[in-house]
Amino acid sequence: MFDVLLQWVPSVGTLIAGVLLGYLARPLLLRRIEALSRRTKTDLDDLVVAACRKHIPFWFFLGGLVLAAQLAPTAPRLIGPVGKIVSAGLVLSLSLVASHIGIGILERGFTGSGASVTQTSVMRNVVRIAILVLAGLWILTNLGVEITPLITALGVGSLAVALALQPTLTNLFAGVHMAVTRPIRVGDMIELEDGKKGTVTDIGWRLTHILEPTNNLVVIPNARLAEMIVRNYALPEPEMALSVEVGVAYGSDLDQVERVTLEVARSVLREVEGGVPTFEPLVHFHTFADSSINATVALRSRGFADGALVKHEFVKRLKRRYEAEGIEIPFPQQVVHSPPARPGPQE
Repeated sequence: MFDVLLQWVPSVGTLIAGVLLGYLARPLLLRRIEALSRRTKTDLDDLVVAACRKHIPFWFFLGGLVLAAQLAPTAPRLIGPVGKIVSAGLVLSLSLVASHIGIGILERGFTGSGASVTQTSVMRNVVRIAILVLAGLWILTNLGVEITPLITALGVGSLAVALALQPTLTNLFAGVHMAVTRPIRVGDMIELEDGKKGTVTDIGWRLTHILEPTNNLVVIPNARLAEMIVRNYALPEPEMALSVEVGVAYGSDLDQVERVTLEVARSVLREVEGGVPTFEPLVHFHTFADSSINATVALRSRGFADGALVKHEFVKRLKRRYEAEGIEIPFPQQVVHSPPARPGPQE
């Protein structure tokens, strides 16, 4: 019995050595690869390194398993099955690496930069499932499983499933469509046709999540959202125009009002965080109202969230400046003229 155990010592030792070597070699290999990747201009190699980081010890384990099978006393009987197991494990590991790289490339293609961005979960899942399904079919073929009847059965079964899950599949395809055509994106501030506003936090396989400014979560089926009229405040660019209504008294010097208002607007855009300092503000007088001459002041902010702060600071500064310049902001009022009283009959 002891002699039989001794015959397995080289195989077991080789397998353990492969596992230990994988964990010991991983930091050395990653450090060397990262040093080389820093010399390149693209960040694709960084993506490959990040994808392979967790799999390096497993690859060494597979290599140790192959060597252990060759050193085993029953090597002729083990090499064939172990080879298939190692091939299946390697393909599965490489498919996970490929899905990680594919998702990363997809995200970088959407953003146009190397910045890491949280993209829609539906696209991540579609890419991951597609790669894993192809890897699973290859593994089954390698193990000697005939996949043609399986694919035929899945095709017939998928038709019945499609009929039973029609609403779910409608939401799935609507989510994929929105993720590919990108009328809305994760992180965009949008306004729905019913007036709800919020930031898109995720486009899932069935539902889209929108976080309102009040920190409440709105969940909408993808198919319904795809049919809505949606205003996207982040497209075609995050910068957005701001309009502020101003009214001055009829006795005001409009040239002075325009000059003072533009000076205040320029200072706000230059000094307030979120303003666009290169934008030239505009003042347009447009209405003779009941108690004032009204004008619209055009400003510009870097994004939807910055607009409130820009307007807030502009109104405060403009009121102080009008008071300093003697420009009156009238209260709403109406002048009523009554006809003179008729003299009564003489007695």
